[in-house]
Amino acid sequence: MGKKQQQQPPPQPPPSSLSSSSDDVEYGRPLPPPPPHLVMNSHHQQQHHNHNNPQLHICPPSQKSWFPWLVPLIFMVDVAAFIYSLYVNDCPSTSNDCILPGLGRFAFQPFSQNPLFGPSTTTLEKLGALEWKLVVNEGQSWRLISCIWLHAGVVHLVANMMSLLFVGVRLEQEFGFLKIGLLFVLSGFGGSLLSSLNLRSTISVGASGALFGLLGAMLSELITNWTIYANKCAALFTLIFVIAINLAVSLLPHVDASAHIGGFLSGFLLGFVLLIRPQFGYVSRKYVPAGYDKNLLKPRHKCYQYVLGVLAFVLLIAGYVAGLVILFTGKVPDIYVPLPTINQQLYFLYLSVANPRKPKTKYLEAYRFISMKVAKIRNTVLTFNLKDQNLSR
Repeated sequence: MGKKQQQQPPPQPPPSSLSSSSDDVEYGRPLPPPPPHLVMNSHHQQQHHNHNNPQLHICPPSQKSWFPWLVPLIFMVDVAAFIYSLYVNDCPSTSNDCILPGLGRFAFQPFSQNPLFGPSTTTLEKLGALEWKLVVNEGQSWRLISCIWLHAGVVHLVANMMSLLFVGVRLEQEFGFLKIGLLFVLSGFGGSLLSSLNLRSTISVGASGALFGLLGAMLSELITNWTIYANKCAALFTLIFVIAINLAVSLLPHVDASAHIGGFLSGFLLGFVLLIRPQFGYVSRKYVPAGYDKNLLKPRHKCYQYVLGVLAFVLLIAGYVAGLVILFTGKVPDIYVPLPTINQQLYFLYLSVANPRKPKTKYLEAYRFISMKVAKIRNTVLTFNLKDQNLSR
């Protein structure tokens, strides 16, 4: 009762097995938790005192997930722009055959003028639709961008916006708003540029060029980050199948296939530049514990990723510069010259047949005739030849 119990000293923690010597940490103070994405091999933990450096197994870093706000914002801007185009159009003031006249100013143009349930061509042109004459002759180069935010009708808008949400949200979650924003705008610009080079007799609107750019970027992202994917072939075949279906839609009448192709190529090249990921096993040097040889760490990217990125960037800049020079200087190759009339084509055929003793003339005129027939078929697929019709993407 009267005796004072002797207090036993608290047990001292064993020296940490993570330090290479007792001088690495203060006695009795535990080491901080290991850095993220680093896992110590248990076998080497037990035999730690027989090695100078610990054996590290570096796990792939966890993918940061971004909150997608830019793609929904683009969605709302496109919808608002379409509603505004209907307001400006004011179909009841110009026609008595409007679709859904109960909507007032927001009624659609007659089906014979716009089968996609939207405003007139004149309204779209006023609001910024892409037209070669206005871009080149009037200096309205801003139409190369403004046309991305306009749509020809409800059908056109719904199809594009569904694709935007399906593809764009996932990409923004993985790569962030800045990269996806640049990808969307630059791909749309590339589609508009190629469309301007190929089409001179009609107007074009729609975000499909930018959306095809997102698809192209998904393909290049898969290629440049090939080593980090588990089911490589399945992912590649699935993506190619989706892209092939969308490109097949480009062959339908009244669809601006040139904008689709231009946007896809732009996005494909941009993907090598913007959507590159660290290789499997990479870890930042700031997360490596003391005593580990940092020279054994893997570099952030593989060599082929740098090569593809530089090559894609050079090709992209060269394509943009060449396209703008051709567009604004008027030095357009024969394939982009406005198509001749049927009478002119028959005249070329007559020259080739009427001069059988002049093989050079015959072959030249026959070649020109065939090339123009091919261009005529292409133009039938790509555009309307009527004045008051527009081309959607």
